[in-house]
Amino acid sequence: MVSAVFHTTPSLAPASDSPAAAAASKPAAAPAAPAAAVKAPQPERQPFDWRGLALQVLPPILGMALLIGVWALATQNSTAFPTPAKTWDAAVKLFSDPFYRNGPNDQGIGWNILNSLQRVALGFGLAALVGIPLGFMLGRFSFLSHMVNPLISLLRPVSPLAWLPIGLLVFKSANPAAIWTIFICSIWPMVINTAVGVQRVPQDYLNVARVLNLSEWKVITKILFPSVLPYMLTGVRLSVGTAWLVIVAAEMLTGGVGIGFWVWDEWNNLNVQHIIIAIFVIGIVGLLLEQALVAIAKRFSFDD
Repeated sequence: MVSAVFHTTPSLAPASDSPAAAAASKPAAAPAAPAAAVKAPQPERQPFDWRGLALQVLPPILGMALLIGVWALATQNSTAFPTPAKTWDAAVKLFSDPFYRNGPNDQGIGWNILNSLQRVALGFGLAALVGIPLGFMLGRFSFLSHMVNPLISLLRPVSPLAWLPIGLLVFKSANPAAIWTIFICSIWPMVINTAVGVQRVPQDYLNVARVLNLSEWKVITKILFPSVLPYMLTGVRLSVGTAWLVIVAAEMLTGGVGIGFWVWDEWNNLNVQHIIIAIFVIGIVGLLLEQALVAIAKRFSFDD
């Protein structure tokens, strides 16, 4: 008996029945539409700090009002000392034409202020050119510091007016003598503060510079200067205040054109109102000079 074996071949499923094939046979799905751009949350706007503004503005105004009130009460029945109202009227008249000229000894208060500022700029600038490099040298070299420090300690307490006769003797003229007095009195804060700043530079910085074999110029410009700058600017602020104080006293003695001479001339004319105005002008100019240097110090600060 012949047995026949029938081999049945498995039926091939249509391509569409296989999942992979089905997936392949399906048309590619269109890319999903981009989701709507989500807006970044806007920072919540902080309300204006009216309280902080009031704390900054009101105290100076109240202090000035208190000063004027005490002044008005003290001069209410006085005939020698002017009241705030009379001084204000004189100031309005004085500043209505601050740049008039009626001869070398009769000029407006504007010219007097400018002449004083010019002398201060010259004396202070010369002091900065000498004092700041000298401070770097004293802070950098201990031998030089030990040699010069006793001289600074001896000369620094000398009154500014004691230097004025020396200037008159050497320069034979009032204007350079006043500039010399400003120079010699404003140099000390810059020398001392700069030297202290150099001495407080961390020793690790200098050790790294020695390992890298940096030149002395690069040590000064790249390491010392950024570290010493706050000390140096503090010395500059102190020096400009000293220079503005000294010029008033120097001009009282030397004469010419300047705010100090103008104050003394008004005293000789017994014009007390103008003397009080000059006191306020001197204070305001000194305040503006200091605030300008504070702004410069913030601008060149390396703290950030």
